Amino acid sequence: MTSEIDQRLAERGLTLPEATAPLANYVPFVRTGNLVHVSGQVSARDGALITGKLGDDMSVEDGAKAAEACALSLLSQVRAACDGDLGRLRRVVKLVGFVNSTQGFTDQPKVINGASDLMVELLGDTGRHARSAVSAASLPFGVAVEIEGIFEVE
Repeated sequence: MTSEIDQRLAERGLTLPEATAPLANYVPFVRTGNLVHVSGQVSARDGALITGKLGDDMSVEDGAKAAEACALSLLSQVRAACDGDLGRLRRVVKLVGFVNSTQGFTDQPKVINGASDLMVELLGDTGRHARSAVSAASLPFGVAVEIEGIFEVE
């Protein structure tokens, strides 16, 4: 079944990655009632980690692309939680983004906009969400961005 979300992804030349298994003692998502809580998804594209530190060796634009990659991974986990039917997604409730950045870097919101903008572009008002954008001194594997999310599904 192809959902409107899948069609919008195709129009942008994007595909969702396969939902990955966790590398430690946790699960990739927890569904409780009509909410899916997705564990932090690190920035990766085509199986390769997107690494770097904002304010040092990575631009805001590159950070936003890394956040966009996290958003695609979040949606892949939601798809897995919905038994492969992303059409069951009703709302992006909240995103919490962590940006690997230097002490003086203050554009974390601009970086996480990469994920927020993609959610709204793909989902319209359904993609509008509450959000936090937080600096981190380091992230796992040296990735540039990690984002977790809460989603409403049917």
